[in-house]
This record gives sequence, structure tokens and C-alpha cells, in this order.
Amino acid sequence: MTTGYGGQTMWGPLRRVVVRRPGAAFGAADPTRWHYAARPDLAAAQAEHDAFVALVRASGAEIIEHDEPLADHADAIFCHDPVLVADCGAILLRMGKPLRRGEEAALGRTLERAGVRIAARLSGDALAESGDLMWLDPATLAAGIGFRTNYAGVDQLAAALGPSVKVVPVELPYYTGPDACLHLMSLISMVDRDLAVAYPSLLPVSFVQLLERKGVRLVEVPEAEFATMGTNVLALAPRQCVMLEGNPRTRAGLEAAGCTVATYRGREISLKAEGGATCLTRPVLRA
Repeated sequence: MTTGYGGQTMWGPLRRVVVRRPGAAFGAADPTRWHYAARPDLAAAQAEHDAFVALVRASGAEIIEHDEPLADHADAIFCHDPVLVADCGAILLRMGKPLRRGEEAALGRTLERAGVRIAARLSGDALAESGDLMWLDPATLAAGIGFRTNYAGVDQLAAALGPSVKVVPVELPYYTGPDACLHLMSLISMVDRDLAVAYPSLLPVSFVQLLERKGVRLVEVPEAEFATMGTNVLALAPRQCVMLEGNPRTRAGLEAAGCTVATYRGREISLKAEGGATCLTRPVLRA
């Protein structure tokens, strides 16, 4: 039976995806409170987001608008994080950033309206954000362990996904501390079953070795482009990528590996707010 959700892959052709247009909460965000580089210009942010969504729509993906009102939730435009979508349905997570709590249930309601089954909800002391959760293959989910996702979250995810999926913990570095947004996918993005773009200097040796055993080649991001989210690349299909403009060396490396790369302007929605192309989308169905 075909459903309107699933696809345990980061690179399968994108068929349905949730996005959230920046609204008043984003435009009013206090940079100190939200750990932004500067206060976003809302009109410019909306124009950037509209152009980004047009790129995704042009790939053939159905766009699902997550427009439920969420007062004082500036980060809600990064709709990748509150939910993991698997073949069994949506798992509502429990955000590690306290300011983001409440996004999980709101996005769950949008997904239910789109026909997505809610399979599970994290509870208790479990923490997880989908920026830390990356499918290496349909049976293997890497889970970054840091300030946003903990072992209790991994345990509850493993129980929800069942024995057919192995959840592999990946210890993340302290880096610049708990206020910064350092997810696993701040360090690596899968763009095909055997290709990833990554900043290996901050990845654990054991995880790099796991990728090697799985035959995954790394396009390495230079230090200067790690700061401008060269690692944050959205695959619309195998080796068909969208990334933030201003990362020419990373783009050249991807193209040399056989990728087609489109770029978007993200001065307001990405560089000021710590979220790139993957963060701005919640894939619901991949072929």
C-alpha cells in the first residue's frame, strides 16, 4: 500500500515536504535571546524564503504549508527539527532548545491534516531534534548526542522505530557551547547513498570509519565555508542539491563528484539565524 509519507533516506527523490514562511515571531526575534547573528529583516526574509521554496517546488515536490500560529517561536521556520518522519509515520520529538518546546505538537497537527500518521511521541527526560538525526540507509539512523539530543531520546526513538532500524549514537563536540546550534547535520549532509558533504574535523573518528565501511565518500568543506553552512546541503534527489550561496569551494567539490547544485540567498533566513537548506524543510515523503 502506498502512503503519503515515509522513505528512510536523506537523498531519495523528494515528493512531499513541509515548509514554514517567516512570520512576525521571526522578524521580532531578539538576537541575544535566540542566539542569532542579528535581528532579521522580515520582508527580506520572506522574499528569500519564497525564492527558496520555489527552488524546492521546481523539483516536483508537493509543498505543505505549516502555517499554524506560533507566538514567540522564531525558530519555527526551521521545521525540520521538531519531528522525524519514518516509514511508520511521524515521531514527535522533544526539543533540546527550551525556547522551541511546543513546536512538536503544532507540526504534528499540520502533518495529521496532510494524512501523516503520528506513530509516537517522546516524553519524560528524552530530548531529540531532527537536525541530529540522519538516515545512512533505510535500516540505519545516525543520532548526534549533544546539547539537543540525549541518550534517553535515542532509546525512545529506537523503541518507536522497532528492531528493523539500528540507531547509531554519534558523540558531538562541545564546540562553542550549549547556546550555539550544533547538530550532527551541522557537520555532514548525505546527498546520495555513497556521497556526503562534511566537515570531518569535528566528526568522531568512529563515525568517519563507519561511513568508510558503508562506502560513503566525503566532499570536504573548507574551514572558511563551514562558518557559512557549506555542510548544510539539501538533496532533492540523488546528487541534486540545494545549498546556501557563497560556498564556491564546496559547490565545486560537489559538482566534481557529479552533483547538480542550485543555490539560494539566505542572508536573513540562514546566516543570521543558524539554519540552512535542510533546516528549512521537513521532508514527509521521499521515493
